[in-house]
Amino acid sequence: MRKHLCKILLAVTTVAVVTLSPAAISHLNDKEVPQSYRQSWFTMIALNFGPMVAMVKGEIPWNDDQMTVYADELAILTSMDGMRGFADGSDKGTTRAKPGIWENKEDFKAKMDDMAMAVKTLQTAANSGDRKAIAGDIAATGKACKACHDEYKSKDYLY
Repeated sequence: MRKHLCKILLAVTTVAVVTLSPAAISHLNDKEVPQSYRQSWFTMIALNFGPMVAMVKGEIPWNDDQMTVYADELAILTSMDGMRGFADGSDKGTTRAKPGIWENKEDFKAKMDDMAMAVKTLQTAANSGDRKAIAGDIAATGKACKACHDEYKSKDYLY
């Protein structure tokens, strides 16, 4: 049974990578590597978190297995060094990042860490199958994301 589950997870992950890769690399610009990195990273986060929110809201059918996959992949993404995309000098060019990120990197990093911690809690809930806990942790994760968006993300799209 465990071997069968591993094969299913491998297949789902492969499909997700093949499906989501074009969205992630669509941001690739070899002249603005940090900007491309963070835009692709945030795109992948949105493509995992968005369907989770939609399931909780009833906008798409609830699927326990898919909820778990989204949560697990979201945890993988937030375990990566997202700060790599906010290197000094990457406040210029194609970006929606506000200058405050570079002016107050400690606060920004703390907010990124808060998001990663919220995602870990969400992952645990998603793997438990407890819909009430999942809904609460999706709300908490959304709040952690919004804390950064409110302060550090421009509302205007620059590209």
